[in-house]
Amino acid sequence: MKSIKTSFGATIVAALTSLIFIYPLQAVAEDQFISIPSYRVGPYGQNGQAFYGGFIDYLNYVNLSEGGVNGVKFAWEECETEYNNAKGVECYERLKSKSGISKGTAIHTMSTGISYAVLEKSQTDKVPLIMMGYGRTDAVDGSVFPYAFPLVTTYQMQASAIVKFLSQKNGGSLAGKKIVYLYHDSAYGKEPIIALEAESKINNFKLTEIPVAHPGNEQGAQWLKIREENPDYVIFWGWGVMNQTALKAAQKVGFPRDKIIGSWWAGSEEDVIPAGDAAKGYMSATWNVSGKNVPLIADIEKVVYGAGKGNLSDKAKIGTILYNRGVSAAIVTVEADRLAQNKYGKGKPITGEQMRWAFENLNVNNARLTALGATGLLPEIKTSCENHEGSGKIKIQQWDGTKWTLVSDWLEGNKNLIHPLFKASAREYAKEKNITPACLKN
Repeated sequence: MKSIKTSFGATIVAALTSLIFIYPLQAVAEDQFISIPSYRVGPYGQNGQAFYGGFIDYLNYVNLSEGGVNGVKFAWEECETEYNNAKGVECYERLKSKSGISKGTAIHTMSTGISYAVLEKSQTDKVPLIMMGYGRTDAVDGSVFPYAFPLVTTYQMQASAIVKFLSQKNGGSLAGKKIVYLYHDSAYGKEPIIALEAESKINNFKLTEIPVAHPGNEQGAQWLKIREENPDYVIFWGWGVMNQTALKAAQKVGFPRDKIIGSWWAGSEEDVIPAGDAAKGYMSATWNVSGKNVPLIADIEKVVYGAGKGNLSDKAKIGTILYNRGVSAAIVTVEADRLAQNKYGKGKPITGEQMRWAFENLNVNNARLTALGATGLLPEIKTSCENHEGSGKIKIQQWDGTKWTLVSDWLEGNKNLIHPLFKASAREYAKEKNITPACLKN
C-alpha cells in the first residue's frame, strides 16, 4: 500500500458529512498495517495535524530510508474522530477489520476519553493500546492491563514532577503555599487529581481545584476566582483552544504567566503563538524537545519532504513540540515492531499479540536513541509487566516569546508516592471486572 497524504478542503468536508474519514487503499499481506484514529478538524484539530503529521512522516521515513523493518514496510489508514469518543470507537472498529493479523498493530488515539472507550475492546481483540503521555494511568500495571501502555510518563507522575519542580524553586518546601489546579473537565483533566491531593498532604500546600468545561473558550469566572484565591502557582491541565484562552485570561486579570505551569498537552506552539504577548514567560512540562537540531528531525525533512511524500501541507510545523511528539510515538512503535521481529521472525508482519510482548519488553536507551539520531528527543524507556510506563520523567520548558527554552533537566515524580496509587486503582479495577492479575507470556 502506498502511503498518501491527508487531503483537506472539499475532500475533508465531504468526508465529515459521513462522520468517518479513511483512506480508500487496502494494505497488502506483506505490509505492517497501522490503524490511525486521528483528528485534524474541530477544536483540537491543529494539535492533531502536527502530532499525526510527525507520526506518519516517521513511518514514511522508515519506509524510504530502510525499506521498512527487515523489508516489511508500514502501511496505514486514518479515520477522523474529531476527538469524539463515539467516533473514536467507530474508527477503531472500522479500521481493525482492515488490518489482517495485526488488527491495527498498535493504536494511538491521542485522546484519554477515546482510550477509555476502547480499552476493553483492545484487550479482547489483542491489540496494544498505546497512550504516550495520556490515557488511563493505572494501566501502568500490566498484570491487570496487559494490552494497555501509558508509555513514557503518566499524568500522575507528571503532576508529581511539576510539584517537585515548584518545590525546588522554593528552596525545597511548598509548606503554606497555595496552588490552584485549573483543568479540562474530562477524563484527561481528572486523572492527576488523586496525585495532586496526595502531594498537597505531604508537602503541606493548599490545593484548590477549578474545572473548565469543554472546549474551554469561556474561562472568565474561573480566572476571577483565581484572582480572588491569589495562589502562588497555577498548575494548568488544558487542551486545544482552552490553552490560549487561559493565557489571555491570566493576562487580563493580572496573574503572572511565569507562575503558571501547564501539562505537556498545554505546552505546544499551537498554544502559545495565538496568545501573543500573553504567553511570554509561561512554563509547561514536556517529555520531548522541540526544534530541528535533533538530527533525526532534520533528516526526516530532507528525506521525506525531499521525496515529495511529506504528510503536512504546512511545513512550518516540522520541529514543533507536537510534530516531534508524533515522531517520538512512531519511533517507539517502530522499535517495538523491530523487537518483535527479532523474537518471532524477521521479514514478516507482526501480530497484535507479538507486539504486546514487544511493548512490554522495550528498552529504548540513550545508545539506541543516539543510533536513531534522536539523542535527547525523549527519555529512555524501559518497560516490564509491572511497569507499562517505562520512564516517569519530564522536563520543564518556558516560552520566551518566540521559542521554547528548557529550564530543567529530566525530573522524575515521586514514584514511591504515585506508583502505589496506580497499583491500588488497578487492583480495584481487577476486582470489579473479576480479573486475576497475572503477567502474560508470549
